[in-house]
Amino acid sequence: MNIDQAIHARRSVRDYAREPIPRQMIEALIAAAIQAPSAMNEQPWVFSVIQDSALLDRIAASAKAHMQAQAQAGAGGSHVGQMLSDPDFQIFYHAPALIVISTKGKGRWSVEDCALAAQNLMLAACAAGLGSCWIGFAQSWLQTEEGRAALLLSANDLPVAPIIVGHPKTVAAPVARKPADIRWVGP
Repeated sequence: MNIDQAIHARRSVRDYAREPIPRQMIEALIAAAIQAPSAMNEQPWVFSVIQDSALLDRIAASAKAHMQAQAQAGAGGSHVGQMLSDPDFQIFYHAPALIVISTKGKGRWSVEDCALAAQNLMLAACAAGLGSCWIGFAQSWLQTEEGRAALLLSANDLPVAPIIVGHPKTVAAPVARKPADIRWVGP
């Protein structure tokens, strides 16, 4: 699969087979991620990989409870509240792996740098026949002291991109895209 095919085929996958992802495949995804550009070539990222299903379930439950509390405080819409109130909803969709890309310290552009690395990782996953999804529901809990501790991160590190990875049970359908809003500026 070439890069153009991966860009057009990549989808947020939310239905995974239980098949584990081999360590060398995770390492290959991270090798692709670190090829991302970074401001001043700082390469500020650190990758936390979790494949233990019991630990994934504990983190998912903690992050879900944290997000529910935020939604009740008005930080989420009714759709979010409905999803989070479903006892069967597991925010990682039972994916076999979670890769969290975090900043080492809090540099001026480190969040953007980690987002670029995340895009590379998700495109590499697609090209390898894997599915992925950035789980925004987990971000705020992972940024707490308890969340950073679960990822073995220091207080100065900031989790940016929690990405689940696994073998999709089904092929995700294409999603229609709006036409680009292009504004040509200048002569």
